[in-house]
Amino acid sequence: MDSTLCTSQEKKVVSITEAARLNNVTRQAIYVAIKQKKLKASKDATRWTIDLEDLENYKRQKYSRTKSMFNGELLFDSQKGFYSINQVAKMLNVPAQKIYYATRVGLMKAHRKGAAWVIHTSDIKLYQETYLGKKVQSSEAM
Repeated sequence: MDSTLCTSQEKKVVSITEAARLNNVTRQAIYVAIKQKKLKASKDATRWTIDLEDLENYKRQKYSRTKSMFNGELLFDSQKGFYSINQVAKMLNVPAQKIYYATRVGLMKAHRKGAAWVIHTSDIKLYQETYLGKKVQSSEAM
């Protein structure tokens, strides 16, 4: 049984370390959230404890780039075929810098929406066929 998870007055609480593990962030990120009053926590004599319900509320309200909006619409809406630079890099299995460069020099179309660059699926496929396809063919010929 996990010693960091305990019952206090019928409420389940976790330590800073456990909260960080559950949120897949660093302990420092949890401390900052507490300091900024984004996450409720209480401190007994020696350690912080966080109610699991408060941790869940924090998770739901936490900023996520995938939830970013521009003019009332999702920026990176995969159902409509729009992706971020980092998502495209993962899809194509290339570094994000390669995608930034391709958009900057005009090899791949990207559209600016607010502070973010958005790339459509059709532009990704065109880049993949035109530029990444050539690279694969030339390396196979060697």
